[in-house]
Formats: sequence, structure tokens, C-alpha cells
Amino acid sequence: MLGIKFQKKVGIMLSHPVSLIFLLIYLIQTGALAYLLVEKFNKENLIKQQEKRIQELEEKLKIFKIIEDFQVGLRTDEIGELTRVVTRESEKYNYDPLLIIALIQTESSFKRNQQSHLGAMGLMQLRPFVGYDVAKRRGLNWSGKLSLFDTDFNIQLGSLYLFELILKFQDVKKAIIAYNFGENALRLRMKEGGDLPKIFLSRVVKHYKKLKEKYAKITV
Repeated sequence: MLGIKFQKKVGIMLSHPVSLIFLLIYLIQTGALAYLLVEKFNKENLIKQQEKRIQELEEKLKIFKIIEDFQVGLRTDEIGELTRVVTRESEKYNYDPLLIIALIQTESSFKRNQQSHLGAMGLMQLRPFVGYDVAKRRGLNWSGKLSLFDTDFNIQLGSLYLFELILKFQDVKKAIIAYNFGENALRLRMKEGGDLPKIFLSRVVKHYKKLKEKYAKITV
């Protein structure tokens, strides 16, 4: 009778056709709900990805502007390459990009072919034996000391070398000192109880603070 059977103990029970219809409706509703939830998750995830890309682009534009403001005679494409490498290496080691920029400013004033009287070369002023050692240990292709004049390779090695020093000394300031003074020389100075050389560190910190003050709230 209309697909419904009355039973004393159980109450109202649905016949098989009606049960199947209700089950089908339930499955359709459940599937639709699941689909909507997945769509919502995908849209939220897409929005987050787009927001991340926008933030990354804004960061790159900020770095580009900082380097451009130094007016060191770099072409637009050279500034773009420098921006790309600084951004990539900063993300790799979780650096503030301004720290790498401050180091480059202190070491070479953004002169790619800079060479010191001690033989340090390139933007981050690496001595050939240091560059060779870092490259060899990390499986990077070393094609001679002149490769230190290459923007990408120099910053890649310099950022990696600084990261190694941070791990060894467990102190960013000591790592920056060792970067310029030499790891073994700094360890000897510490062992002898002498004062740590801080001229280079103070210059890096000074440049870093100025960059933070000038560009921290920059809008692009």
C-alpha cells in the first residue's frame, strides 16, 4: 500500500523501491556536498597560491628598486639577474634579502668585477681557495677563479658559505665576522681570548639597518 508496510514492533518500514529512492537521494546529496567542499578547498588553495605569488613578486620588485637606487651603473637586465639570484638564495637559506644586499654593499659596492688586494673576487668578495673549497664540497661546478666574477655563481657560493659559517658558529654575528676575517683566524682569536674584530660587522649592520629603515615599508 503506497510502498509502506506497517509492523507492530518496528513501526513504519519502507519497501525496497522507496528505500532505494531515498538512498539514491542521500548519495546524490552527499556527493554534491563533497563536491562543493572540494571546490571550496581548491578555490581557497588557489587564492593562497595567488597571494603567495603576489607577495613574492612584490618582494622582487622591492629588491629590484633597492639595487636600482644604488645607481652603480648596472643595466636593467643585470639588476634583474641580481634580483633573481638574491631572492632565490635568500629563500633557500631563509635569509632576509636585505642581509645579502648589505653584505654585497659592504664587500664590493655592487661592483661585479671587484678584486681586493687579498685576492677576494666578485660581488660577495670570495677568495678563490674558499670558493673552490665550497664548490667542491657541495658538488658545484668550479671552472676557475674567474667564475667568481659571475653574478649567479658568486652569490650562490657566498650565500652558501655564510650559511655554513652560521651553522658552525651558531651565531650570525660571528659568522659575518668569520666571512670577512676567516674562519680559522676567528677561532684562533677566540681561543686566545682576544677581542673580536668588529669593523666589518659594524659596517654590515649599519648598511642593513639603513636598508630596513628606508625600504621596510616600501610600497610597490
